[in-house]
Amino acid sequence: MREQPDSRFQPFVTYEACFLWWWGILLYCCKLGSRRQLDYELRDLESHVLCNINRLAGTQQQSLPVHKTLAHFLGHVGVESFAAMRTRCVRRLIRMKALDDCRLGGAFVVALDGTGYLRFYRQHCRQCLTHRHGQVTVYLHPVLEAKLVAPGGLALSMGSEFIENAVESTQGQSVQDYERDKQDCELKAFSRLAPVLKGDFPQTRLCISGDAEFACGTTMQLCKDHGWSFVVVFKPGRTPALWADFQGLLKLQTQNRRIVHLPTGVRQEYRWVNGLPYTDSEGRIHHLNAIVCTEHAEQHQTTYAWLTDMSVSADNVVEIATKGGRVRTKIENQGFNIQKNHGMNLEHAYSIDPLNIKAFYLLLQIGHIILQMVERGSLLKNLAHAYRTTPRGLFGSLKNIARRLTECLRYTRIPDEAFDSALAAACYIRLDTG
Repeated sequence: MREQPDSRFQPFVTYEACFLWWWGILLYCCKLGSRRQLDYELRDLESHVLCNINRLAGTQQQSLPVHKTLAHFLGHVGVESFAAMRTRCVRRLIRMKALDDCRLGGAFVVALDGTGYLRFYRQHCRQCLTHRHGQVTVYLHPVLEAKLVAPGGLALSMGSEFIENAVESTQGQSVQDYERDKQDCELKAFSRLAPVLKGDFPQTRLCISGDAEFACGTTMQLCKDHGWSFVVVFKPGRTPALWADFQGLLKLQTQNRRIVHLPTGVRQEYRWVNGLPYTDSEGRIHHLNAIVCTEHAEQHQTTYAWLTDMSVSADNVVEIATKGGRVRTKIENQGFNIQKNHGMNLEHAYSIDPLNIKAFYLLLQIGHIILQMVERGSLLKNLAHAYRTTPRGLFGSLKNIARRLTECLRYTRIPDEAFDSALAAACYIRLDTG
């Protein structure tokens, strides 16, 4: 934290940077819901909050800041610093092998998906995307997220690309002209995000997972250029000619079949075809493999299909479909849903400054990574085991865990052994990724 830039006028600085970093992270780890809640939930000077944050930050502050101080600090640190800090958190987990159980064929599965995190009913800035419904125009600030996901429920942010229109393309335009222009989208955002992701994790093997929107030549070529694999949803409406070829070859390759019976009574039938030729809109030729899974549960039948560049066989078809295809939903459920509806309040405007809203968003991602280490680590798991239950069964909900964390910060002084470097060297993060 101390390595990050700080452009504040230092003679007038009251609160050290490291202290304000922790102050911002606790806003999300304690799931306070809004910036102003810092002044109410953590401000009691008779509690241990000031002492505990000083010890975490290695500072000796004599008072707690107001919430406006945090917003002012974020504006002087810059968006890049928060993105770099988030990257360092994930790198550390990868290097300590805490996430090795998440790999698919040696690669970490990274799910791509966009979500809206702010909306306004009047134009917030020139970079807003617009959506018109009847006579109502909504101004949006979506973002494309790349999260490392696992079947057990992990969803760790690895990269974020804000979907926004270029300022120079919208200045002086009326709303009608603005809507006629081609707006930014998830595929354009992925084209910008891919080289950043490669630069942040140059030697890390990745497998990109996405919905049917990413089943196109742009995604395939980006993955090829950066040495990544991919597993994306395959739908007939997205690539109708390729789907027709796939259905025709399935009838000829009847030997490519595997049946799986799940403990829940569901019967899964996997079929696949290797070597499907596909020419994209730019004339580039790709050789793809396709999987279709039909699930039979009582009187219901559901079909799923995926495209991949990985060679499919009876030995790995279930793993590719489960850890590469189905796991994509974790970015929505364990990622966006948790951040929006379980206390972190992703869709709340923590600031209206165009740069600060991005800094707050990235700070939220850092807080979410730390919370997942707390919620899914072995400490709470062992505690719950003593009561013959699970962490969620012990506390009732993830939001209750954050509330207990807040109570501990307020009423309990963090013990000295928690800061013992010798004891810390013997600790390892162990996650429930099953």
